[in-house]
Amino acid sequence: MTKNIAVIRGDGIGPEIIAEALAVLDKVASKFGHTFNYTEAPMGGEAIDKFDDPLPQSSLDTCLKSDSVLLSAVGGPKWDNVPKEKRPERGLLRLRAGMGLYANLRPATLFDELREASPLKPSIVEKGIDFVVVRELIGGAYFGEHTTTKRDGEDYAQDIMGYSEHEIERIAHVAFQTAQKRRKTVCSVDKANVLDSSKLWRRVVTKIAESYPDVTLSHMYVDNCAMQLVKNPAQFDVIVTENLFGDILSDEASMITGSIGMIPSSSLGEGTRGLYEPIHGSAPDIAGTDAANPIGMILSAAMMLRYSFDMPAEASAIENAVEAVLRDGFRTGDTVSEGKTLLGCRETGKAICAKI
Repeated sequence: MTKNIAVIRGDGIGPEIIAEALAVLDKVASKFGHTFNYTEAPMGGEAIDKFDDPLPQSSLDTCLKSDSVLLSAVGGPKWDNVPKEKRPERGLLRLRAGMGLYANLRPATLFDELREASPLKPSIVEKGIDFVVVRELIGGAYFGEHTTTKRDGEDYAQDIMGYSEHEIERIAHVAFQTAQKRRKTVCSVDKANVLDSSKLWRRVVTKIAESYPDVTLSHMYVDNCAMQLVKNPAQFDVIVTENLFGDILSDEASMITGSIGMIPSSSLGEGTRGLYEPIHGSAPDIAGTDAANPIGMILSAAMMLRYSFDMPAEASAIENAVEAVLRDGFRTGDTVSEGKTLLGCRETGKAICAKI
């Protein structure tokens, strides 16, 4: 099978980690008889430097013509002072909107081999951590109206968090369908005691739940959910929430699993094309030092094989290889502990390739 993949190498550690993910994909292609074609699609700081645009139209076109997109990470202090509309993050928002990617899935899974890396108490960790945050991705405050005006002689800023019924309906369907493939429970997170958008969210999600009688639905306020994630994360299977809440909660979820460097994500819309990326940033402070953890990027490639290319055996081969490397005691700097062997970014990629 032949698949065309758009590659956004990104900024900071981005080129380093995506190089290892591509090496792993090449190993999978060789083992399973596939062909993966890669096309560069500059975005973020790299694109600003080259084209004065965080997402050139040519890059968006490349992504839209591809079977899926691999993205490392974009941004960094170098571009902090560029105009707001040209910041690296604006390129990412435009890419999500341009590809129609309304659903972001972020699994939070604690590998047994990394239990000691979790900041939670052993009595909490031993219950297990294995849930998915399903985050609405192209609505809410990030895509609402943003204004700064003068009011009574001082600056007044306003950001609109708005949702329509159909936006909530489609992300709810993704959450319930994801739960059907897991443990069949969904927790919908909102702030319905205060926000009108959350009241609509809760009403629509409850309505959609009627179409999934095999899935149990519960509701939780976002502040309580933030507490429950560190008190008893084992209670969660699928969490569905809006854009801003999902951004915050999924980052919290990543840290209780031991390291943000381990967590992949997928962003999906209609059809099979998706955007796959680790959830961490570009970490410019360690760029070029071979200290980055490529596992989140490599597991994102595995998610691409599973969800966009319908290659479950190939995805499992990568996931099992990652577990085998961890089981052998190899660690990158963000997860290393006493008695474990420290590996750099390149050697970690090589070790995972060797296990496939």
